[in-house]
This record gives sequence, C-alpha cells and structure tokens, in this order.
Amino acid sequence: MIIKFKVTSFRQIPNPYGLFKDDSKQKSPEMFIVIANVDDIPDKIPTKTNPREQNMRTKVAAKIREGLLTNNSSFYLLNRGILMSVKEVKYDPNKSEITLIFENESVHGIVDGGHTYRTIIENRQRKAEDNKQYVKLEILTGIEDIFEDLAAARNQSVPVDDTAIAELKNKFDIIKNIIKDEPFFENIAFKENEDKPIEIDEIITILHMFNIDKYGDMERMPVSAYSSKSSCVKDYLEAYDKNAATNQVNNPYYKMKTIMVDIFKLYDYVESGMAKKYREYNNSGQYGRIKGVEIVRNEIRFETKFYKQPMDYKSPKGFLYPIINAFRALVKEENGFYQWKDNPFSYFDEIGKNLVGETVERSRTLGNNPNAVGKDTGHWKQLYQSVLTHYLLKQIK
Repeated sequence: MIIKFKVTSFRQIPNPYGLFKDDSKQKSPEMFIVIANVDDIPDKIPTKTNPREQNMRTKVAAKIREGLLTNNSSFYLLNRGILMSVKEVKYDPNKSEITLIFENESVHGIVDGGHTYRTIIENRQRKAEDNKQYVKLEILTGIEDIFEDLAAARNQSVPVDDTAIAELKNKFDIIKNIIKDEPFFENIAFKENEDKPIEIDEIITILHMFNIDKYGDMERMPVSAYSSKSSCVKDYLEAYDKNAATNQVNNPYYKMKTIMVDIFKLYDYVESGMAKKYREYNNSGQYGRIKGVEIVRNEIRFETKFYKQPMDYKSPKGFLYPIINAFRALVKEENGFYQWKDNPFSYFDEIGKNLVGETVERSRTLGNNPNAVGKDTGHWKQLYQSVLTHYLLKQIK
C-alpha cells in the first residue's frame, strides 16, 4: 500500500549507530518526525499493527476528542501523536508531500496512537472552520526484526497516580458524603481508568477555587485550578493528611460542606448562561464565532458538566474558571463552615454580562487565546474585584 499526503514539516533523524548495521549490509532503523494538519491525515492508514483495541468511549478518548475540538492551537503539543512503522519513506520538498510505503500489514502500520488516529478521522469534520490543528507523526523504518518489542514498549500502561492511591485510602470520602445524592455522583471517576465522564481531579480543581483558608482575599488567586490539576490534588491530600488527627473539622474541604453542592450547581448555571450573558453585553455579538467557543453542529448536542442541561455552545475552561472563581468573593466562614454572604446565582444574573464580556475582551487582547485567559492572574483578580465591589455596593444600599 502506498499513501501520499501533505505535511507541514519533515525531519529525518540519523541513526546514531550509522546508516548500515555492523553485521550486514542491511540498512539501520531510521526515524522521521513529521507535523501534519489533521485535515490532511489519510483515512486508510493500516491499524492491524496496533496491539490495543480503540475503545472510543473511554475518558482517554474523550480527552483526545476535547483537545482536537478545542481551538487553542495546542493539540500537537498536548497529544503524544501517532507512531507508525513503514517499509519506506519518501519526501518531496517542492510539494511538501510525503509518500509512505506499507509492504506488510503485520509489521507496517500504526503502532501507538490508535486512539488519536481514530479521533482525528471521526471528529475532524466537527472542528470549527478556523480551528487548525496539527498532529505529530513519528515514522520508523527498518524495525521489522524488533517490531513486537517496539509495540510492547510503546504501549506500556501509565503508572498508578495520586488519586488512585487516595481512593484506596478513602481520602475522597469528604466529598463523596456531601454529594452522594446528586445526580452526577455516578458519573465521577474516583478510580483510575474508570469509564466515566467526570474525573475526581476536575472536582477538586473546582473546589480548590473556593478554599478561603488558602485564598482569603484578592492578593492570591487560585490560578493553579486551571493550570495544574496535579497541584490541586496535592493540596487536597495535604489538607486531608494534616487534619487526619482532628477528624477533618479544620479541613477547608470539609468546611465546604454547606456550600459544596451549590458550587457545582453554580458551575452549571454559569456554563449554561455564558452565551446569553455575552449577548446582553454585546447585542450584535455572536458568541459562537469567538475563538475557543464550540457551537452545536449536526446531531451533536452539548450538556452542562454536572446536571446535564442542554446548551447550544460549549465554553472553554479558560473562560469559565476565572468567572467561577470570582464568586469566592461571596464566601465567608461562620461557625466552622463556609457560608455564602449573598446569593451567587442572583449575582450572575445581575453582573454576569460584565464578567463574560470582560473575559471575552481579555481573550482578544491576548491574541484570541482562551488558554492565556485561564492563566492570567490579573484577569482573575479583576473579576473577583467586580463581584466584591457589587457585594459592597449592595451592602451600602
């Protein structure tokens, strides 16, 4: 089988042991690194060589799909890419085109990255027109003799992570006991590799933004909730271990007991109201045309993260997290538990258009980059200040 397609960049990596094997005249294995637009990836690359079946309903597949459809120009960086074994590679620099020759499908084809390949083929038509995404291809030749070892080595499972160990030690019981009656509880993956849409570390990052023991004012912003899930999980586990001897009564996540369910309801309330609030901010604005925002296409429908309310638009986390964090300005501690100073839902009704509008404008000043907004400490402070000011003005009145 011979396949040709356009590529964006092509690089041949010389074999450090030389062009030919020492014990024969046979060519040494060679490596080629290619970056290609996902729209140019052929749909007939052999996949029999991949030792893993592609279960496209897993959370791994969902993450790859989300990365492909999210317009942040980072798919080729955040994804491991696709590893292929081929008989021969040819490159035409004048046409920016490569030719791949697959001679024997038992050793030539995709070795690793099958989920990425299937996700691209099945979902690239769903991308927004201005969403250009690229994928890295690692192409190897001359590895027929070590093919089985290569396939086994490149498909090793990931090690057990902190959340898996924490689940075994019941360290998430604080959260479980509070939200066990909520309809989304059964959709949370507390264990590693559970095929469920909500990961426990996502739950923790959202709660992390309301930890007023650690972020009691606007001097420090919990931007790590967006930029580093692992640090949020570490913070949660440290708080748990620190308060183990006192039955968790001083644990900030335990003190969220009275507002925790509201936090997840608030997340959905904001998520479902983003487009409406943007239209209130800009009557002629089209939310679906903002970079990073996904719009319903064909039979695909969006739902809010927790309570599955229907939506026509899906907002990037870089927009949602700074807005959600702003409502931390309405949290206080009273009698050992966190309480709302005022109703956060009514605040979103009243000033949500400003929070959403300012977030979109900030993205534009940063090059239409929702990811940069999610990491912009100054913007987080600005929205927090907006909610706090609105609260203080209401108190004066």
